[in-house]
Parts: sequence; C-alpha cells; structure tokens
Amino acid sequence: MAKSKEVDAWFARYENPMKEVVLRIRDIVLAADPRISECIKWQAPTFTFEGNLASFFPKSKQHASLMFHQGAKIPGKHPRLEGGGDTSRVLKIASRAEADAAEHDLVRLVRAWCDWRVSEAAPPRKGKPAAPRPERKTASGERPKVKPKAMAKQSKSATPTKPTQKARKAKRA
Repeated sequence: MAKSKEVDAWFARYENPMKEVVLRIRDIVLAADPRISECIKWQAPTFTFEGNLASFFPKSKQHASLMFHQGAKIPGKHPRLEGGGDTSRVLKIASRAEADAAEHDLVRLVRAWCDWRVSEAAPPRKGKPAAPRPERKTASGERPKVKPKAMAKQSKSATPTKPTQKARKAKRA
C-alpha cells in the first residue's frame, strides 16, 4: 500500500527518540498486506482495513507502542502482543533491531486481521447489485404512510371492482 501524504506530513512534525523505530514498524505494516491503508485518527497514525487495526501511541519515548484496537479478537496466537482485557492489545518495540526481528510476527498479525475482516463481511450478492430505491415523499415533503400487506389485501377485496362485460349483460337480462 502506498504511504499516505497525511501521515507523511504527521511524521515530518513528529519529534521523538523512537521515530526511527516507529517508521520501521510503519513500513512493515504497510508492506504486510496490500489491503492495509493508513490515516491520522486520534492525532496518531492509524492502520485500517474494514475497521481500525492499530494506532501508534506517539508520546511513548522508551519504546514504539502500537495499540491493536481489537487485538484480543484477531484469530491466531500472537505472543508479542501484551494485555489481558477483552479487546485491545499492545505491541512494544524498543529498537530498530527488535522491529526487524518482529517483522515475521507483525506480518502474520496484519494478514490475520485482514483475512478475519474479510471472513466476517457479508457474502457477496449474486448478479448485479440492486440500485438504491429513491425515497418517496408526498407533496408536503413527508414520507407516505404505507399500509402493512395484510391491510392492503383486505382493503383491495373490500373495494368494489368494475363489473366485467359478462356481468353487465347478466345484470341487464
């Protein structure tokens, strides 16, 4: 995935002793799967695909800290992730060498996220997708009141119908 200009601009202003490590992790995550993209959310670089995968904690000065928003739910075992709650997990990396050593695990994590998100999506519909129906409104600009089907059937049978030609001839006779 190509790097975001918005995130590049954020990094140009980012002053932190862990900047080199954070940039290396960024490169690993973006190269891990072409479905991943990046943006700025919560005033930090965030990786996304069908939801928020992870965001950097930019103020950490002892290690690069990447919070996986739903890390506990990502399928598979990911021993580098820290945390014990029901949702988020954190990856902490203290050096460029440690980031390089974690590359394989980080790639597996990103791919597991993307595959999980695809598997959770609704199955594609067969054929051409239906075009959205325009919303109907009355002359006053309000939505029309729609009768339930059962009431509509009842009212149709209660209304008189036009007599057929046979019925009119029978009536005359």
